[in-house]
Amino acid sequence: MALSCDLCICGEDAVLGLPETGLAIIPGAGGTQRLPRLAGKSLAKELIFTGRKIDGREAISMGLVNYSVPAGEAHSKALEIAREIIQKGPIAIRMAKKAISEGLEIDLPSALELEEECYEQLLNTNDRLEGLAAFAEKRKPRYRGE
Repeated sequence: MALSCDLCICGEDAVLGLPETGLAIIPGAGGTQRLPRLAGKSLAKELIFTGRKIDGREAISMGLVNYSVPAGEAHSKALEIAREIIQKGPIAIRMAKKAISEGLEIDLPSALELEEECYEQLLNTNDRLEGLAAFAEKRKPRYRGE
């Protein structure tokens, strides 16, 4: 499930792994596709072939999670990050997610076209105008998702 998340935060004592090959099956729910895209082919093969479990400290060093925090602090760290994100333009966040997620699945020239399409969808939004006004007035923007 963590492999399908936009951001991943875990405790240092978390235990992560894909143990399916030990059961004579392969990871489902996209495990064989998402892990190589996140960690690279070689590391994904090692973790899937061996079924090795790793802790949060190792996961952060491998780039598998965004944050590895002391045990019991993952929820508060997630809320901290969510509070940062919620201050941004919601349509911009949605378009950035689309450009990143879909862009990684296609060739670079097509991905750049996708990025431009996403950008164009932001040009005529009230949120964009609010962001520019707030910047000029040196205040925090009040986005409405419009």
